[in-house]
Amino acid sequence: MPGGGTKSSMTDDQRLWLDRCAAEGLTVPNWETKYGGAGFSKDQWVIMLEEMRDLGIRSPVAGMGISMLGPTLLEFGTEEQKLRHLPRVARGEVWWCQGYSEPGSGSDLASLQTRAENQGDHYVVNGQKIWTSGANFADWIFCLVRTNPDAPKHEGISFILFSMNQPGVTVRPIRLISGASPFCETFFDNAIADRDDLVSNENEGWTVAKRLLQHERSGMLSLASGGNREAGIDLPRLESLYAENSNPALHQRILKNLIDTECMNLTQRRTVEESEGNTPGPATSIFKYYGATLGKERSELQMALLGTQGLGNESGPYSSAELGMTRTWLAGKARSIAGGSNEVQLNIIAKRVLGLPD
Repeated sequence: MPGGGTKSSMTDDQRLWLDRCAAEGLTVPNWETKYGGAGFSKDQWVIMLEEMRDLGIRSPVAGMGISMLGPTLLEFGTEEQKLRHLPRVARGEVWWCQGYSEPGSGSDLASLQTRAENQGDHYVVNGQKIWTSGANFADWIFCLVRTNPDAPKHEGISFILFSMNQPGVTVRPIRLISGASPFCETFFDNAIADRDDLVSNENEGWTVAKRLLQHERSGMLSLASGGNREAGIDLPRLESLYAENSNPALHQRILKNLIDTECMNLTQRRTVEESEGNTPGPATSIFKYYGATLGKERSELQMALLGTQGLGNESGPYSSAELGMTRTWLAGKARSIAGGSNEVQLNIIAKRVLGLPD
């Protein structure tokens, strides 16, 4: 799925599809027209997603700008920030990445040490981020920085936006066991962020950051349409392997996974319908946790169906499809860590959903 931006390539057909959808506001149909959307109500948006899914129509553009930053700016951004950034996201002109995790600040995100010094009309940013998905293709970053090192750790953080296309930004892709990776380590050496791109107030970025994480974990496009049944897996290939396999125990595991996935999809859809705003609250951690668990199990089933053909490498007699499924299986090991570990999600569920004491 194309993400847009200046550093990723598209075919002529992909570009035509994106441009035509953007012209009608259909890349972000639930946003207001002045921000590049179509002004759809939540019900209209859900119907559109369902129709697109049933017709097998791909989304015209994807990325963190649409799924994470956009909804957050709509809630916390100034009108000037919305008008400057959101239409470019809607048209697929800018690819965004997320600057949250650091080498010493993963699950304990609030301990981050990347500094931003206020210089009046701009900030000077120094520090390092890691696991920065898509940073090597990104034009801009939304970043958590420490603006008051003397304040309690949750209270000295700000949320700022700045360009990745400047001398003070260095990006190094991280190669994983799967052979490839969307992840990068990112270094800031006197990078510049305009004061106008501070979202909310200085030292009050933690509230913005938490809200964005709810957008990330909700996967609203997936939730609203009842779940993406093809996420991270080649379903036609899986169904073909299922038909060829005669192991009843394996069949039982597959059917259970499919039923559990459908139950989660229905729960996601109900959560969207019951939510007052465009993003559910702490319940999104349920979908992040359970979705990761189901996805990893489905990858294991995929490998079990392939047998020895599921453990190949480029030097052996393996098809490109088999190699691809192996790489997907290996990459899927990160599902229960990326975007907030399963342990973090369980803590959120316990405290914010079930109301259990600390």
